[in-house]
Amino acid sequence: MKIILTHEVSGLGAAGDVVDVKDGYARNYLVPRGFAIRWTKGGEKDVAQIRRARKIHEIATIEQANQIKAQLEAVKVRLAVRSGDSGRLFGSVTPADIASAIKTAGGPEVDKRRVELGSPIKTLGSHRVSVRLHPEVAATLGVEVIAA
Repeated sequence: MKIILTHEVSGLGAAGDVVDVKDGYARNYLVPRGFAIRWTKGGEKDVAQIRRARKIHEIATIEQANQIKAQLEAVKVRLAVRSGDSGRLFGSVTPADIASAIKTAGGPEVDKRRVELGSPIKTLGSHRVSVRLHPEVAATLGVEVIAA
């Protein structure tokens, strides 16, 4: 099935790309979550609009991405969450929580879709988080989860 990506999907493409995927993947995952729309002849106008919006929010050069990477890696991110006596969290830390914690810690504004968690953060302590700034540049930063 041919689809137009509306958001960046790891391993598949960036917003505005026209890709061919299996029918079930598109129908059951990408389209319901708003990551893609079905490709039509009239959809070509949407592709141009999505690409313009992507250019506005995109980090243009590798040098700019490296500067933001240096800023991110210098920031100490602490996130206060509710937890039980054993150190387990009530729920988990989401990429949106991390993006807002980076902003409040004085770091650059980061889109929550660029924050990649290896596994869900469900315990107190120090965790490593990756932020994909550019296809060739990713920043790794430490997030300290503390009890609120």
